Amino acid sequence: MLSASHRLHTETLSAEENQAAYGKCNNPHGHGHNYVIEVLVGGDVDAETGMVVNLAVLDEVLRRNVLDRFDRTNLSVDPLFVNRVPTTENLCKTVFGLMQDALPVGKLEYVRVEETENNFFEYGGE
Repeated sequence: MLSASHRLHTETLSAEENQAAYGKCNNPHGHGHNYVIEVLVGGDVDAETGMVVNLAVLDEVLRRNVLDRFDRTNLSVDPLFVNRVPTTENLCKTVFGLMQDALPVGKLEYVRVEETENNFFEYGGE
């Protein structure tokens, strides 16, 4: 789980357009979520271990590359979101990129980020 805040806002829209596009999520003080992140890794099962990737290793990669960076932060001020609105869709794509580059084995199939029990986004690369 990842707890973070953000403000949905873009300089390319007027204040009125931002309010119309993002509603309450455009609050100047931001708002927060307890995101749930799911990672699916595929690949060949190692004959000795019976695993595609050791889950302890996968958890460590997620912690080091995603949770340590974003947990209890304001996504809007992170350098990865300076020129990108920190929507959950963009967070999902960002997590995918951070995980894909750090996996020691296997192929990252997709990342799923749940914003609320009713909203989630999946990304599986280009």
